[in-house]
Amino acid sequence: MNMKTNWKGLVLVGLISSASTLAGLKLLSSDNDRDVIFKEAPTESIARFTSTGAPVGAPGDFVYAAEATTPTVVHIKSTIARQQYRGQQQIPDIFRDFFGDDFGGGQRGPQNSEASGSGVIISSDGYIVTNNHVVEGAQELEVTLHNKGKYRAKVIGTDPSTDIAVIKVEAKGLPAVTLGNSDAVKVGEWVVAVGNPFNLESTVTAGIVSAKGRGLGIIGQNSRRNNLTPTAAAAGDSPLESFIQTDAVVNPGNSGGALVNLKGELIGINTAIASPTGSFAGYAFAVPSSIVKKVSSDIIKFGNVQRGYLGISLDDLDSRKAEEYGVKVNDGVYVREFTENSAAKAGGVNKGDVIVKVDGVDIHSIPELQQSIGLHKPGDKVNLTVNRDGKEKELSITLRNRTGGSDIIKRDETAAVMSSLGAQFGNLTDQEKQRLSRYKIDGGVKVLAIEGGKFARSQVEEGFIITKVNGKAVKTVKDFEAAIAGKEESMVQFEGLYPDAPYDIYSFGFRL
Repeated sequence: MNMKTNWKGLVLVGLISSASTLAGLKLLSSDNDRDVIFKEAPTESIARFTSTGAPVGAPGDFVYAAEATTPTVVHIKSTIARQQYRGQQQIPDIFRDFFGDDFGGGQRGPQNSEASGSGVIISSDGYIVTNNHVVEGAQELEVTLHNKGKYRAKVIGTDPSTDIAVIKVEAKGLPAVTLGNSDAVKVGEWVVAVGNPFNLESTVTAGIVSAKGRGLGIIGQNSRRNNLTPTAAAAGDSPLESFIQTDAVVNPGNSGGALVNLKGELIGINTAIASPTGSFAGYAFAVPSSIVKKVSSDIIKFGNVQRGYLGISLDDLDSRKAEEYGVKVNDGVYVREFTENSAAKAGGVNKGDVIVKVDGVDIHSIPELQQSIGLHKPGDKVNLTVNRDGKEKELSITLRNRTGGSDIIKRDETAAVMSSLGAQFGNLTDQEKQRLSRYKIDGGVKVLAIEGGKFARSQVEEGFIITKVNGKAVKTVKDFEAAIAGKEESMVQFEGLYPDAPYDIYSFGFRL
């Protein structure tokens, strides 16, 4: 994602971040899964009035929006528990008999961490949409409704590439938010943010839409390198950012909460703030409801998001780049290259074309193009208008999935579990095996890289060697994959060591 501004102070407004790596794919032969029933705003204007008799949506009147939205916004508390053994030395059994397992100053015991955020009820039977970084990696989720009712929640699915997740509570007759049309939102329009900042439940703030289609480059970044608190897209799913920017006050804990217009219609999910301190400093960013609807309905029906792809490498245009590329327009998206099995290339797009419209809607930037295309699934047709040598040409493109086909794809669950760990693993070298054999360790799996996710939050560092999973020895990556296969939503305990301190054994665990 191109960034024209250095947003060093951008943070996601939840207290848990997430990342995931490569996820496997499985083709679906049918789509018999259920659809979510959304409560959507009418396409044509219907006269509605507030309790004071004023028309709903009147400028400056926030009462109706607050009353309509607050019951649909929930407070989410996530808990991560891990068991760590620090400094537990491998000492002879005779000494353990006298001094116990904690000989040598080791510390032992469960370590719990909690985070809070917000969510929005999207269907009366308990489906709730929130941010991926609020729920990813949580061992337990507790949802508190506006009426103080508390429920355990289950994660239905997540989409790190948009930072959206869907969770569910077992309840009926819940108040559901009305989905609005984020595409119709105008810059300067009044909006209301509802959420639970700093654990203050049911907080309402107001502001205006400051900008649309913001691509900030915060999804998919490494937080340790950039001092951000981002999520990351799974490999193969490019981050989809087209934020609504607002000056409504949003703070940590608002993450996953509602951004609504004055009619009380959901136009976005509050996700990030621009701040050097981590608290509100003037601007907040929300995922548009058009993306929220697409992502949440796909998660509920298919288990993951079905995104269509053009298969092109892009660049934003301005007058300088237009001159550099030798094109006749300086507004639009420039086509630099094609990926393998590109849908755009198959549909007649050429390198050097400038995409100026999708289905008749003007395109000014990469985020706008990504949003327009990302709302479609593989196999859908879109009409692209390209400027080629100063003349506009319309092309019909059949979108493909990220493997280059047109089928609906589903994440392979075993690969998904591996990806949620947020790390890369490798087998030990012969030299490493020989060194560890001196300490009666005959194998293990080395952590080659930490990219976020559960391993990052467990404070595991690169170079760590995993020797056991759930008490069973693992000697190769194949052993490791087999040990965690089928463990979705189960607690898994890892044990291992660092090669420069092989006497110190560490154990940690979490729910996959």
